[in-house]
Amino acid sequence: MRTAKNVLSVIQDRGSRGLPVDDLYRQLFNPELFLVAYAKLQQNRGALTPGVTDETVDGMSMDKIEAIISDLRSERFRWSPVRRTYILKKNGTKRGLGMPTWTDKLVQEVMRLILESYFEPQFDNSSHGFRPHRGCHTALSAVQHQWSGMKWFIEGDISKCFDRIDHSVLMDVLRTRIQDNRFLRLIQGLLQAGYMEEWRYHNTFSGTPQGGVLSPLLSNIYMDRLDKFVSGTLIPEYTRGVKRAGNLKYVRLSRFARESKVAGKLEESKEATKLLRKLPAGDPNDPNYRRLKYVRYADDFLLGFIGPKEEAQEIKRRISEFLLDELKLELSPEKTLITHASKEAARFLSYEISIFQADDKIAGNKRSINGTIRLRIPKDIIDSRCAKYMKAGEPTHLSALIHDDDFSIVAQYGAEYRGVVQYYTMAHNLAALARLRWIMEISMLKTLAGKHKSSLMKMKRKYITRIRTEDGLRRTAQVVIHREGKKPLIASFGAVPLVRRKSATLVDKASEIIKFSRNTLLDRLQANECEYCGSNDRCEVHHIRALADLHKKGRRPPWVELMAARRRKTLVVCKPCHVRIHSGLPPRPRQGILEEVAGEPDAMKVASPVRGGVNGKVPK
Repeated sequence: MRTAKNVLSVIQDRGSRGLPVDDLYRQLFNPELFLVAYAKLQQNRGALTPGVTDETVDGMSMDKIEAIISDLRSERFRWSPVRRTYILKKNGTKRGLGMPTWTDKLVQEVMRLILESYFEPQFDNSSHGFRPHRGCHTALSAVQHQWSGMKWFIEGDISKCFDRIDHSVLMDVLRTRIQDNRFLRLIQGLLQAGYMEEWRYHNTFSGTPQGGVLSPLLSNIYMDRLDKFVSGTLIPEYTRGVKRAGNLKYVRLSRFARESKVAGKLEESKEATKLLRKLPAGDPNDPNYRRLKYVRYADDFLLGFIGPKEEAQEIKRRISEFLLDELKLELSPEKTLITHASKEAARFLSYEISIFQADDKIAGNKRSINGTIRLRIPKDIIDSRCAKYMKAGEPTHLSALIHDDDFSIVAQYGAEYRGVVQYYTMAHNLAALARLRWIMEISMLKTLAGKHKSSLMKMKRKYITRIRTEDGLRRTAQVVIHREGKKPLIASFGAVPLVRRKSATLVDKASEIIKFSRNTLLDRLQANECEYCGSNDRCEVHHIRALADLHKKGRRPPWVELMAARRRKTLVVCKPCHVRIHSGLPPRPRQGILEEVAGEPDAMKVASPVRGGVNGKVPK
C-alpha cells in the first residue's frame, strides 16, 4: 500500500502536466488518506458538531475507516443530506450553511486532498481564495505591487455564487479532466444529496453546500473558467504598448525650463519646473497603451484598467455575458461598480483601494508616489468594530466576560485586537486603529472593574505596564500566571504595534501531508490499545472540545484526570470504556488489578491510573 504522500504526489504530477486522470476512485481505498483527513479535521471545532445524525468525530476508529472503505469499494456508500442552518451576514440578510455528518466530512476531505493535488497546479495565478499558501494578503500584495498607474477599478461580486453553481456545468468541467465515472458519480451524488431544514427534506438542484469540506475547491474549479477567460482572452486584448507616448505639453515645457536655465532666466525656469510637476509625463490618452490586471478571491474579483471608461464598461459587459452564458451566474448590480482610481476608492477584501495623487511628494527630484496603490481601512469598518465595545457613545464593559477569570478577559480582548491589526497591517492609515485600541482598553478595564467591583483606575494601575518588544517599549495590559518548573502563561492586550508592513503572511491554511512522529494521535489509534484499561477491544478515540472542559469544579472521573494530566483533548479507549464514559460510569479496571469487594458481588473497586489508588465502585 502506497503512502498518502506518494499517492498525492503522483496525482499532482499528472495535474502539473495537464494530463487527464482515470484512476481516482480506487485511491479512496487507501486507509492512509483517511488517517490524514482525520488528523486534519479533528482539530476543527466543527468536528464535534452533528449533522442530521448524532455522529461526530467522537468515537473515531480504524474499524470505521475500514467500514467506509468497504462501502466505497462495493459502491454502497451514500451521502446523507446536510443539516441546514443560517448565519447572519453583515447586510442583515442570512446565509444558508450546511452541516454534513462526520462520515461525509471525512470522505469529502479525502476527495478534497485528491482533487486539490490534481487541480492546484492548473489553477490560474490570479486566484487566491481557498488555496494553499495563498489568502487575502497575497491577493492584496499582488494589487499593491503590480497595479501601479491604474485609472479605473472594476469591482465584481457574483450574486449568490455558491448557491447558483450549475451542477451540469460543473460536471462538464470535471469531465474534461477526470475520466473516472465512479469518482464523478460520487461527486454528483454529493451535489444532489439535498438538505434538511426543520427536519423536512429538500432537494438541491444547484449550488454547492456552504459549510461542506469540498465546496470551496469545487467553486474554485468552477470559477477557474472565468479566470482563464480573463487571463487568456481579455488581458491579451486590453494589454498593448511597451510605454506611454510622451505628453506633448510636458515635453515642450520641459524643454523651455532647460533652455531658460541655460539662458540664465532662473525664475522662469523655476516657474516652469513647478508647472511640470502638475502635468503627467506620459500621454494619459495614448490610444496605443493599455493595461488590464485581474485578481479574484472566492466570488469577489477586482480588475484594474488603464484606458478610457468606455472600454472599462465594455470589459464589465463582456465578463457579465461570459458568466451568464458559460457559468449561468449573474453579477450583483449594486456591488459591481466602475470607480475612478484617483478620485474614488474600490472595495475589495474589506480594504479601500485607490491610487496616490500628490504632485508635492518629491524624492530624487521627481514625483515619488503618484500612481502607486493606496490601501486604506474603511471608516465604516472602524466604526463597526468600535461599536461592539461602546454604549451611548462611550466605551462600556462586556457583560458576557464578567464571570471569566482575569487571564481569559485580557486574552480575549488581546486576541480580538491583534486579529484586526494583523489583518489591516498593510493599510496606509493603520494608525486609525488607535481609536479602536483606546476604546477596547477602556472597555477591558471596565469589564475587569465590574468583575472585581472596583474602579477603572485601580484596574489600570494593577494591569497596565510597559514591556520591551522588537519595536521598542510598548504600553500593554498583562496578566501573568507563574508555573513551577514551566514558562509562565502570559495574556496581553495592546502589544502589537500600529506599524504598517508592506507584506503580510495571512494565508489560507495549506493542505500538507502531516509527518507523524511517535505518540501522535494516529500512532495511538493504530496501536489499538486502550489507554485506560489496556485492552485491545475495538479501540476508538474519545474527543472533547477544549481542555478547559476538563477543569470543572467538583470531583472528576479518572478518565478526566488522565486527559488533564496529559493535556490532551483525545483519549484512545476501547469500545466498552467509551460507552461507560458517555454513560457517566467509571471505565473498566486495568487487567490484573481487579479486586472483588467482599459482600458486594455486584461491584468492584478500580485503581486509578493517575492517582494509583482506589477511586470508586463500578457495577458489573
